Amino acid sequence: MYGFQYNLLKRFFDDIKMSGITTEKLKQYLVEAGGHLKASSLGHRIRFIKSLLKWTHEEGYILKNPAAKLKEPKLGQRIPKFLSKHEIEHLREGCHTPMENALFEFFILLGAV
Repeated sequence: MYGFQYNLLKRFFDDIKMSGITTEKLKQYLVEAGGHLKASSLGHRIRFIKSLLKWTHEEGYILKNPAAKLKEPKLGQRIPKFLSKHEIEHLREGCHTPMENALFEFFILLGAV
């Protein structure tokens, strides 16, 4: 997966030297190349860039890390999936002992299933 991210970044920046990459150019890349992405995919792309440029900075190839101030997008919370009545009945039928049945009914009462 990192090879794909690297190729996208390389294609956008073409023959620019690592020291020529700025925070503004990275933001432009993220807008132009990632404007259609979901927040989770954009976050993955930002994590890759931050990781690559952090390593590049730590190894002394660049003096300043231009990705240090990039922020990942906030991810929305997922809506919980509830079981249908048919699925609940199917689970209820799977209870083999009174203890299993009691625990299942308890969880149904709590709304955990």
